[in-house]
Amino acid sequence: MSQHRSLKGASTIAARRNVLKRFERVELLKKRGQWKEGQKVVSLPKTKPDV
Repeated sequence: MSQHRSLKGASTIAARRNVLKRFERVELLKKRGQWKEGQKVVSLPKTKPDV
C-alpha cells in the first residue's frame, strides 16, 4: 500500500518561506549593513528573504 503524499516527511518539502524568524531578520540586516550594534530587536523593519 502506498503512502499518501500529505504524510511524507518534512525533508521533502522544498518550499521557500516568506516569513522570517526574528534572529533570521537580524542576521539578514547585519549582512546588508542595516543593523547597528545595540539596536533593539523589537519592531524591526520588514525584510524580504534573499532569493
